[in-house]
Amino acid sequence: MSRKKKHDHVNHERWLVSYADFITLLFAFFVVLFASSQSDKKKQIQIAAVMQTAFTPLGTFEAHSKTPPLTDTNGASVTLIPAALALPLPSVLTDEHPSETSEHLRRLLDAQMDAGRIPPGSVTLRTTSEGLVISLHEIGFFPSGSAEIRDTSIPTLTSIAAELPVGPVRVEGHTDDMPIHTAQYITNWELSAARSCAIARLLLEHGHLNPTEVTVAGYSEYHPIASNASEAGRAQNRRVDIILLRHPTPSQ
Repeated sequence: MSRKKKHDHVNHERWLVSYADFITLLFAFFVVLFASSQSDKKKQIQIAAVMQTAFTPLGTFEAHSKTPPLTDTNGASVTLIPAALALPLPSVLTDEHPSETSEHLRRLLDAQMDAGRIPPGSVTLRTTSEGLVISLHEIGFFPSGSAEIRDTSIPTLTSIAAELPVGPVRVEGHTDDMPIHTAQYITNWELSAARSCAIARLLLEHGHLNPTEVTVAGYSEYHPIASNASEAGRAQNRRVDIILLRHPTPSQ
């Protein structure tokens, strides 16, 4: 008896397996492209924000604000807070009428001198390109070689502090070129810095100044306003300058 020859069943749907694999790979490919495009978009937004900050008028942030990183390492969404560039600002009198401030101070100082609280000539006023400069000379405010303010001059300084307008102020300490070497002050650098700090602290305690707008500096003997060849010149150089800085002029 002859055997019937079996015919293998031909599966005409095998192409579906290859097609499914192809679709899966294609889907994975587009997922990778989509993820890459989203990452690049994030970086573009961040770079655009930084560039925009660089070409807009400068501003300042509060001391507690932080600059966000440009890259998101955790994959979480990032809220952009553009940081202002830390560039020095030009300076102008905060007072709209600087001559009025100067006149008020002159009358106040004349009254203090007439009352005998400070010696004549111990305070001078002058206007520079930076602003109004109030020079407190050592003879009226500090003992020689000391940064402790004279008790007799405190009422004068308190009155000056009350007259100062709100705005940026720089307090500079200056000395003559005579060397100093004491247990407290090794050089004139330390003495000039200590005197400017003492005056700045008093102005902040008794005036209306914003601490964030007050700068303190010590210049030792390197910014004289008179010759150190004579005692009179050295006396002029031993001073603390209170400079009422100018506001930046608005750009046109």
